[in-house]
Amino acid sequence: MIRLPRTIRLDPSDTLIFPAAAEPGEWAVPGGFLFWDDDETTLVGKRRQAFRAGFLGLGSFGWSTLVEVAEASAEDRAAAHAALADFLRRCFGAPDAAAAAAAAEEEIAFAQSLCADHPPGTVLALERRIEGTTQRERFRTLQRRSEPHRSFHSLPVFGIVQVDGEEEAGAAEQVDLTRL
Repeated sequence: MIRLPRTIRLDPSDTLIFPAAAEPGEWAVPGGFLFWDDDETTLVGKRRQAFRAGFLGLGSFGWSTLVEVAEASAEDRAAAHAALADFLRRCFGAPDAAAAAAAAEEEIAFAQSLCADHPPGTVLALERRIEGTTQRERFRTLQRRSEPHRSFHSLPVFGIVQVDGEEEAGAAEQVDLTRL
């Protein structure tokens, strides 16, 4: 088995911030080639967000903020490769099937290399920017919590703390909010 990135969606934000959101469970690649001729200073709105932090899903060709490392079969890899090669041919005018296949292979191999040293379930995030005339991508790994996350609503906002030397509870200062 090999490892490839697969899109995940932890909340509905991807559907709001990207031109099109990838569906959860799609094989993915970084997709920086889609911004090859773009100038970062002229990118705006949802396209700018896709440039800055999007992985390209290979089912819908939408964007995902996060992917997770997943085990893939040779057939899964071949299907992802074929989908990307077809996309490059149809949407980007690759001169022929061989050129599209070669470009798709390079992108799939890079995506595979991102996952090679991480166990399945590792979450990857991406930051993309232009430095001078070069597009730079930085990848971060996020580990799942061993303990369940407490929801925001279960966190205490206020707590009662007794401080040594304070007045007795019955003699606490009264505040008149109308005078403030």
